[in-house]
Amino acid sequence: MAFRLPVVAEPEMPTGTATTASGRLPRWLKRPVPKGNVNHKTAGLLEELGLETVCDNAKCPNRMECYSQQTATFMILGAVCTRPCGFCAVHRGRPPELPAADEPQRVAEAAARLGLKHVVITSVTRDDLPDGGADHFYRCILAVRERTGASVEVLTPDFVQCKDALARVIEAEPEVFNHNMETVGRLYRRVRGPKSDYSWTLEMLRRVQEMNPKVKTKSGLMLGLGETRDELLEALADLRSHNVDFLTLGQYLQPGEKYLPVVRYVPPEEFDELGEIARQMGFKKVASGPFVRSSYHARDMAETA
Repeated sequence: MAFRLPVVAEPEMPTGTATTASGRLPRWLKRPVPKGNVNHKTAGLLEELGLETVCDNAKCPNRMECYSQQTATFMILGAVCTRPCGFCAVHRGRPPELPAADEPQRVAEAAARLGLKHVVITSVTRDDLPDGGADHFYRCILAVRERTGASVEVLTPDFVQCKDALARVIEAEPEVFNHNMETVGRLYRRVRGPKSDYSWTLEMLRRVQEMNPKVKTKSGLMLGLGETRDELLEALADLRSHNVDFLTLGQYLQPGEKYLPVVRYVPPEEFDELGEIARQMGFKKVASGPFVRSSYHARDMAETA
């Protein structure tokens, strides 16, 4: 059955200097730098254990806040991605090596020493591996759970053309399975690259709950890439029609000159409105705001839902 959009007022996207991208960030995208040395402690632990994080590699604007709270999103399978996504600062190319056999234990050790109760694990895309790295995800989930007892959230690649990869990850029963849609259908391949597929993403999220209904599904979009309001609402409706539980909406920020430009800075009040519309659509938990990222305050979302 097709999902129907709620009947709500839908004003046009505002324009003007406050919301149109320019060389200067609007005031709502400026935030204080956390004080103290706790963030250095977190960074030092990650360096000691030889671990990568999406916080550093993707130049996340929340990195110092998260590090100061002794949390991070672990990035497994190396630091080189095989996909040329137009929005992501992670280094792209041909990965120089196979996944490290001891990485699951190092991730588990870091989670234990940081005292994490909810552990988020993501990765680069590894199209060079027969299973896309699915078995490595499986072993990381089990290692973290055995060492810490924490709940686990995975943010995986799309595993396109990797037979049985998704089933292998779900076999480990992560509490939350996240795969980001990132943008609307019209912009999908421009933003995510030629191998990506909008319909594949939706179907993969649906298949997760078919395999194990206990696993919560989650997805997120970046705003400000040129999407229209109607396109955004259609994408949210598509996610709900595929039974996605959790949603994140955040502002796209250009990580460097060679990446896709910001078309528009979305004001906080519009994020609030879109978040309320998403709740009316039936998402169990929604995080919507300029600084929201897929793993930002992930524990709060998983627990309260």
